[in-house]
Amino acid sequence: MIRKYLLPLLAVIGVGIGVFAAMKSAEVTPPAPPVAQPAQAPFPNFVAGAGLVEANSENIAIGTQIAGIVSKIYVQIGSRVKAGDPLFTIDDRATRATLAVQQAAVQVAQAQLATAQHDFERASTVPATGAVSVEEVDQRRYTVQIAEAQLAQAQAQVNATQTDLDRLTVRAPVDGQVLQLKVHLGEYAPTGVLDQPLILFGAVTPLNVRTDVDENDAWRVRPNAPAVGYLMGNKNIGSPLKFVRFEPYVIPKASLTGVPTERVDTRVLQVIYSIQRNDLPIFAGQQMDVYIDTNPNDIRATQLLTP
Repeated sequence: MIRKYLLPLLAVIGVGIGVFAAMKSAEVTPPAPPVAQPAQAPFPNFVAGAGLVEANSENIAIGTQIAGIVSKIYVQIGSRVKAGDPLFTIDDRATRATLAVQQAAVQVAQAQLATAQHDFERASTVPATGAVSVEEVDQRRYTVQIAEAQLAQAQAQVNATQTDLDRLTVRAPVDGQVLQLKVHLGEYAPTGVLDQPLILFGAVTPLNVRTDVDENDAWRVRPNAPAVGYLMGNKNIGSPLKFVRFEPYVIPKASLTGVPTERVDTRVLQVIYSIQRNDLPIFAGQQMDVYIDTNPNDIRATQLLTP
């Protein structure tokens, strides 16, 4: 009797669960509202571009001319330094030891030169009595010249080692800020072009915005045209932009937004703008939505139509 009613009941429950699951899966989840409304162009006629914030000196990858173990680091991430200030030092103990040996060699050469000069002067002042021959005087003159050459060579070796010693301390090339610090005490610092620079450095007052303008719109962009930039996805953080220069070579586009519909089979003109950060939370490496004012009556747009 129980089996007679139990199986139909279980079947009904299973059908009900299936219908409920199908209804839940068919529900459309409403998209989450954006944290901040995206920016909109403030101009009736405009060209839009994707901007990347960078140092006005461009981002400088700091390296070292001499490989070795890092023994001192003078800066931190975010440090602002002047041109010529030290950033880090490669272990210089072996170089200093070599320098000490060479400086001692300079002192020996100076003593030999002093002795040779004394002998030559004494031989030159002896009366012509035949006690010192002309050949001996000439020989002592040559000895002085050899001692002078040996002193100059020893001093040149000291100068070369002092140059190497100075090269072991990497210094800031311009006034700027340490943007990234990827070198640590005790690590081996290699030379050459690295995938990850030891220090990423740049002048950040003011910052620049490198803007990619589609080649189809490049002709519409005028120097000194009004332009504004907003942090990507936030219309409340923005600033006017000041034209700096065009990069005169049109390059293949590098995808910035990552949107699947973004065109990558095109070329872009890079327009460099300057932006005053002031108190805005704008940092090198951030992306910006850039809008450039265009004049629909631009003579360049009509001159081809003029008979």
